[in-house]
Amino acid sequence: MRKMVWALVITSLAGFMAALDNLVVTTALPAIREDLGGGLSDLEWTVSAYTLTFAVLLMTGAALGDRFGRRRMFLTGIAVFTLGSAAAALAPGMGELIAARAVQGVGAAVLMPLTLTLLTAAVPAERRGMAFGIWGAVNGLAVATGPLIGGTVVEHISWQWIFWLNVPVGLVLLPLARLRLSESHGSGSRLDIPGTVLASAGLFGIVYALVRGNADGWTSAWVLTGLTAGAALLAAFVGWELRTDTPMLPMRLFRSRAFSAVNAASLLMFLGMFGSIFLLSQFLQGVGGYSPMQAGVRMLPWTGMPMLVAPIAGILSDRIGGRPVVALGLALQASGLAMFAVIASPDVSYSAQVPALIVCGVGMALFFAPTANLVMASVSPAEQGIASGANNALRELGGALGVAVLSAVFSAHGGYTSGRAFTDGLVPALWTGSAAIALAAVAALLVPRRRAVVPAESESAPVLQPIA
Repeated sequence: MRKMVWALVITSLAGFMAALDNLVVTTALPAIREDLGGGLSDLEWTVSAYTLTFAVLLMTGAALGDRFGRRRMFLTGIAVFTLGSAAAALAPGMGELIAARAVQGVGAAVLMPLTLTLLTAAVPAERRGMAFGIWGAVNGLAVATGPLIGGTVVEHISWQWIFWLNVPVGLVLLPLARLRLSESHGSGSRLDIPGTVLASAGLFGIVYALVRGNADGWTSAWVLTGLTAGAALLAAFVGWELRTDTPMLPMRLFRSRAFSAVNAASLLMFLGMFGSIFLLSQFLQGVGGYSPMQAGVRMLPWTGMPMLVAPIAGILSDRIGGRPVVALGLALQASGLAMFAVIASPDVSYSAQVPALIVCGVGMALFFAPTANLVMASVSPAEQGIASGANNALRELGGALGVAVLSAVFSAHGGYTSGRAFTDGLVPALWTGSAAIALAAVAALLVPRRRAVVPAESESAPVLQPIA
């Protein structure tokens, strides 16, 4: 019991740090520009440098953990993330800050996928739903409250402290993880260097293009090159993984309907969620007239809901299976965005927004914990590290895609010139996000109800895994 509690506390805190830094810097950008200077492109890269390195190295981090030891690489990830945070806080200029943000992303990419594998190893199967529920609540809260925390810290202290806050947490986690977590490994096979290079380069090209698409234009040479080269490299990665004896991401995992369906649902859910939160936080500030901190507080009916509902969702998934809980959560979130699209107007009252925010929050909470359980149960224990890395990589890609796609829809129908213009762009963007999450619910329903046979390391020893 004590081992389980320590694993839950350590992995949840580490995951919170990594997930928080996705969005925590957004509300600090005006203060950073005033202090360090730089143009719009520099500010965009302050956000994007973290997203890029985080997304493209997630599967690599999981593969390193499987090969060299999950606890060892988890400690390495925490150390790199902590050093990157200190460097960001001390950055004397925009170039140094962007580089430090990239280092943070490297550390997060190593530690994040290993949080689930370490937690899975420490928690008995019959209690994993509850444990993943708490883990999901903490990580969901970090993603959603990043702008609120960033705005509050900047308003009351300084922008440097959004990075300094990570340092004492990292310094505490390092000895705790060393003493309280058990070491584990994956298959023990040699590292798939060609696969690692192809996957990282391909994901970099695609994520770079998604991040830069709206700023540079979707037909610009760099964006088209990123999309084309990234897709070609990922196709080469798939071809290599099918041929090599030691793949970093065994393609046979996708023969599992559960693994394929839950990853498709994750990508689509983050597409709709990230893009919507990105625009709605601006709606509350630009149209509603709230400060960054006030806007973050008014998002709490959505963003705070995981702390209340996700543990319950985990318990429910233990009793009735993850499939119906995830599908219900996605359906609720799609409905919440649709509700917001119906009521959105320049003069809509905050009280009219609360029901939609609550529905979105409950839906998001029902998604997080059971999804983690479904991912880990859809593969053999030796492959859980890379499965977690693949799922997290797809979530990050979905988030980048969501901001890009919903912003493009927003720009095509509206703009920032007035409250009416903003709302004209917001409404079709929210409908787009709602449709993406509705498709995610359909994908979740494709997860089988019954137990499925997942190939283990030995072809002659299949492992039965509960997937719903």
